[in-house]
Amino acid sequence: MGRKLSAEALGTAVLVFFACGVATLTFGKHFDFGNTLVGHMTSAGIATTALAFGLVLTALAYAIGPISGCHVNPAVTMGALVAGRMKIQEAVGYWVAQFVGGIAGALALWAVFARSPHYELKHTGLGADGYGMQSAVRISMTGAFLVEVILTATFVFVILSVTSKIANAGLAGLAIGLSLTVVHLIGIPLTGTSVNPARSFGPALVIGGTALSQVWLFIVAPLVGGALAALVHRFLFAQDGAAA
Repeated sequence: MGRKLSAEALGTAVLVFFACGVATLTFGKHFDFGNTLVGHMTSAGIATTALAFGLVLTALAYAIGPISGCHVNPAVTMGALVAGRMKIQEAVGYWVAQFVGGIAGALALWAVFARSPHYELKHTGLGADGYGMQSAVRISMTGAFLVEVILTATFVFVILSVTSKIANAGLAGLAIGLSLTVVHLIGIPLTGTSVNPARSFGPALVIGGTALSQVWLFIVAPLVGGALAALVHRFLFAQDGAAA
């Protein structure tokens, strides 16, 4: 269990550092390199950030998947718990490790960016999620909650499906990474895309302010989505124990 929890903490930290790092460089206000200002919401920026999340998770799936299953996401652990793939004691351990990793990754990212004279924590941020004025399309709290449930349920359903007994295990990591990329393509303009409470909590804790006051939604909604995905998966894959 110690190896599993260490892998989950490390994997979550790596995901936050690299993927949220790309998000910050792409969308962070006042962040510039020489005379080139970055931080504008563009299709290229959305694609870049979505790919960053997807590619990092794909690499982690093959790197630490054999150790812990590479959840690196409390919503995925919730899905595994509701699907009957793990016990509550193990799930709690995973959740603690993931949140610790998310905080560590955010702190490491902030420590790097803080060395730049063009970085301002409150203005540039750390790729935090948000709704209302913190959303590119000004989506409401209700809309943000709904989209996070839908995106997380879709993402976790794919994970449970490609890791079931009847799936091709060799391609599971690729499918998981691609699904995370897809949900980010639509989710970034809406909420910034959480689908991962630990990924949202780490940056929000470091930033504070509005990001921290709104982070509850990006903890609750993905957990609801993860549980919903597990229920749907158990219904569709129940025959012959294929859901396990």
